[in-house]
Amino acid sequence: MSNSPLKLLIADDNELFVSALEGLLANDVSVRVVARAPNGKSAAELAAELRPDVVLMDLSMPHMDGFEATERILEKSPGIAVVVLTGSDDPADHERARAAGAAGYVTKDRILVELLETIHSVTAER
Repeated sequence: MSNSPLKLLIADDNELFVSALEGLLANDVSVRVVARAPNGKSAAELAAELRPDVVLMDLSMPHMDGFEATERILEKSPGIAVVVLTGSDDPADHERARAAGAAGYVTKDRILVELLETIHSVTAER
């Protein structure tokens, strides 16, 4: 793995949450947020254009949900790791996210404990 920070794309329609998340991630030099997407359609387009290392994907968004956006991203760019970052702890959502190709799943109430560890674990083999 190189010493350059991992490039992250945040896909979430809650602007206040995204701003807070960016503030949290700004304290870690191993990651860098390169873009925000307010919906799944934008996430798929930005991922194809920017080729981030990791997409942090909310599941419930307008225009295209996180499940479909994950599938589209991975169809075009299988090397991108998609980590679902959602409020849902429903086992059915976990299963659908894995089936869509998500490399990790973190609930929003576990961000401080699990997010950076998950980001680094899904990119460790690169």
